[in-house]
Amino acid sequence: PLYSSAASDVYKRQDYIYKFNSFVANELISLKDLTILEFGVKEGRSTKIFLQHCEKNGGKLYSIDVNDYKDKFNNSNWTFIQSRDDNFDYLENKLPKKFDVIYLDSLHEADHVEKILYYYFDKLKIGGLFFIDDTSWLPYIKNSKRDNFYCEINNKETFDKLLEIYNVNFDRFDINFDFTSSGVCKIFKKSEKLAKSKKISIRTMSFKNFIRKIVKFFKKI
Repeated sequence: PLYSSAASDVYKRQDYIYKFNSFVANELISLKDLTILEFGVKEGRSTKIFLQHCEKNGGKLYSIDVNDYKDKFNNSNWTFIQSRDDNFDYLENKLPKKFDVIYLDSLHEADHVEKILYYYFDKLKIGGLFFIDDTSWLPYIKNSKRDNFYCEINNKETFDKLLEIYNVNFDRFDINFDFTSSGVCKIFKKSEKLAKSKKISIRTMSFKNFIRKIVKFFKKI
């Protein structure tokens, strides 16, 4: 590794806070009385920032995690529920019907992200924001500073899956990606109900592209 374990942890923590503040928190800075749903607590970095926003601008934060973090914060604006984020029947009557902001930072695998996005998109208000953490694979490629096979593959698959969803939902949401640190995706909801995702047909391996590459090659020599 390029960094010691301790140095790497500090680097990732600083990177995460910068990414979260610049791409997530800054989007909310002028918004008041938000109802926020957060999946994944762990160190509580995002939870703390969301709660600071609620204290300043009003609002309520609901956090879901499989581990018990109910004692991590003592804040009247916070409700913690110990559960899997895909335990839909269990959570249905424990959460509000609609949210202004949803932040997903739990299991970073494409199929799981797709499942959560499709279910909770209906619970996001029109004009609401859905953030998905860990959508950049670049820091984890071989010989990079965070070289990690699992994170590289899962983040790349998640990125591709989100593009597949967007490709059939242009009129239902806008999407942006930030590649700081492990990356984050921002979805702005424009209308209800998502169409089912499907593979994007790309002509990279087509005969026409093969001929194009040959022509380009001979033009260089």
